[in-house]
Amino acid sequence: MKNSIQQILKDKILVLDGAMGTMIQAYDLSESDFRGEKFTHHKMDLKGCNDLLSISQPQIIEEIHSAYLNAGADIIETNTFNSNYPGLLDYGLEDIVYKINFESAKIAKNCTEKITKINPKKPRFVCGILGPTNRTASISPDVNDASFRNISFDELIETYSVATKGLIDGGADFLMIETVFDTLNCKAAIFAVKKIFSELNQDYPVSISGTITDASGRTLSGQTVEAFYNSVRHLDLLSIGFNCALGA
Repeated sequence: MKNSIQQILKDKILVLDGAMGTMIQAYDLSESDFRGEKFTHHKMDLKGCNDLLSISQPQIIEEIHSAYLNAGADIIETNTFNSNYPGLLDYGLEDIVYKINFESAKIAKNCTEKITKINPKKPRFVCGILGPTNRTASISPDVNDASFRNISFDELIETYSVATKGLIDGGADFLMIETVFDTLNCKAAIFAVKKIFSELNQDYPVSISGTITDASGRTLSGQTVEAFYNSVRHLDLLSIGFNCALGA
């Protein structure tokens, strides 16, 4: 599949799917919906933990993926934007980082395989999403202590490694490190991805998508577009771009 997607991109544009969060919001899910049968007695509120729906309401995620595929999308993104240790810690789910990534990739893969079987001339692909986390390795969250960090580079590598392994084991065709607001976080993700590739003795295509935080045209950690690109271009990228923020 690695050569397949890269070969196809030489000849045509591949269309990525759209937003996952707003599609989920349209279902107007309750706390009990998020919990499903498996998390009925969980100690913390789970409403809003969209990634958990890959386990508690997999049919909803499948419906969303299928809608995008039926609309013509060539690539669907896994429901894993927040599937990392600090992101899931807010819901007391930090111990199932691998499982959510695995199940999310598995759902997406099943969807692409079904529709590709119908029309083999238009193969579809699964993009395994590695989100930015809700922490920043470059900037202190404490205005009174510029040296303070609430996450370390090594901690980011660890959670990105677990997430990457889950995505690949679940069937992702390639990976995207997305909504990058802190290049140091992104570098930790790159390190983790390459580490897992080395352990598996197999490479997968990787894309990067950054995000600009204000009208200055810089990332949250202060880099211009050019500086950001030069900081990550050492990775042999399938693509690099930007998402969210202020638009094109």
